[in-house]
Amino acid sequence: MSKTVVVVCDHIHQKGLDILVTDPDIEMINAADEPKDKLVKEILPQATVAITRSSTDVDEFFLEYATSIKAIVRAGVGVDNVDMDGCSKRGIVVMNVPTANTIAAVELTMAHMLSCVRQFPYAHNNLKIDRVWRRQDWYGTELKGKKLGIIGFGNIGSRVGIRAKAFEMEVIAYDPYIDSSKATNLDIAYTENFEDILACDIITIHTPKTEETIGMIGADEISKMKDGVILINCARGGLYEEKALLEGLASGKIAMAGIDVFDKEPAIDHPLLDLNNVTVTPHLGANTLESQENIAIQASENAISAAKGISYPNGLNLPIKENELPDFVRPYLELTQKMGHLSAQIMRSAVKSIKITARGDIAPYIESLGTFATVGILTESLADQVNYVNAEFVAKERGIEITKETKPNESGFNNKITIKIATQNGTLRIAGTVFEGTVQRIIEIDDYIVDVEPKGAMIFFRNTDTPGVIGDVGKIIAEHKLNISDFRLGRDHRKQALAVVRVDGVITKKLLEDLSRLEACLSASYGVL
Repeated sequence: MSKTVVVVCDHIHQKGLDILVTDPDIEMINAADEPKDKLVKEILPQATVAITRSSTDVDEFFLEYATSIKAIVRAGVGVDNVDMDGCSKRGIVVMNVPTANTIAAVELTMAHMLSCVRQFPYAHNNLKIDRVWRRQDWYGTELKGKKLGIIGFGNIGSRVGIRAKAFEMEVIAYDPYIDSSKATNLDIAYTENFEDILACDIITIHTPKTEETIGMIGADEISKMKDGVILINCARGGLYEEKALLEGLASGKIAMAGIDVFDKEPAIDHPLLDLNNVTVTPHLGANTLESQENIAIQASENAISAAKGISYPNGLNLPIKENELPDFVRPYLELTQKMGHLSAQIMRSAVKSIKITARGDIAPYIESLGTFATVGILTESLADQVNYVNAEFVAKERGIEITKETKPNESGFNNKITIKIATQNGTLRIAGTVFEGTVQRIIEIDDYIVDVEPKGAMIFFRNTDTPGVIGDVGKIIAEHKLNISDFRLGRDHRKQALAVVRVDGVITKKLLEDLSRLEACLSASYGVL
């Protein structure tokens, strides 16, 4: 019986290689030192599974020769160098290793924090390189008693908080997608007001890189911070708007910054490197011997499971037996995930429960619908940390109750899917259907009857049903130089209305603030699909 070939494209820890070598059903080819051209053209076509890191791009060139590949394991968290769509089109499952480097990233964050308050790298260079002994030049501050603001309180952020408490810091967490008890149970304050974070002495960010988090700290946010604030980013490049960060550091508004990640890497010519109030590292978040060992072990075990067809742990693009589903089901799965994602964006707070209801011929597929809905909802806060394999496990871990039910179809539609989420800030119900086999539509939002194509940037404006509101909304949107591509209106029995306005362009916080100031406004939110 021939063995299944697993090719290791980049260097991983020896323990991972040992696991592959000792499995009797696996032939391991270690191609980490091979030229990329040879790797792709000569070695890759032999393989069933490939293990990669950041040094190998899974791009069109790679995929052209991946003729026998059925799974790719990214030995790490990020999959920025993987063509996910290209893999999906070829039926290649992409897996990552999302938790193996947690402690490494936590401790690097603390290292940057300590380096900033004590200016350690500069004092070190002054003595070791310049051979100058001037203690009076290097007065720092202490972490004790300082207020630390943590943006994103997941696996890494929460552990940073625990360690900061050990330094006797005052810690406050901001994460609209967690239950507040996750922080308060650790004796850490929780806030729903982002301004509370901006008032802290030190701010560290630990969120995924999503549409919502890219550039979430910009010039406006920095202007509201304390003079002499310290900023840390060991998460993802681009979460701080780099131009604003540079200006804040140059002006002294930001006393110090500890940066491990950049918007574009490698960042060997970045202007941040010219400043003398920045500690920098070249994306070392996962660079500890322990994390590299853990990553290699998990990646190798996942590769073996995939090679043997046992399972695809952390499969980021794994369909749910899609080849066994009737053609009419697929558009409903896609619609359900979109409705889930949209509901999470509109509410933007910690989800307590999810309820999915199916009516009609789609009802027998309620389990798959529930999974797609859960992925859509959790993706807003967890990005690529959630997938079709782990979605319901992650939800359970976060204390989210999931209910799936089927009901007799009395809706007037051939099929109808309803998602109801309960959050810390209230509930939201969205229903949808598919017309003519492929035309997806949202048909209800709470008690409002609507007809909305789930596509693009959408403003959800709820208001008292009084004359002139539509004109006022249109005027404000025009003042923000956005074109309205669709405008749908629903009304209810309480003399209230909901406008769903699709626009061409980016919906800003300022636009929502201006809409909220209208006298008739009850709420203004948005979603992007």
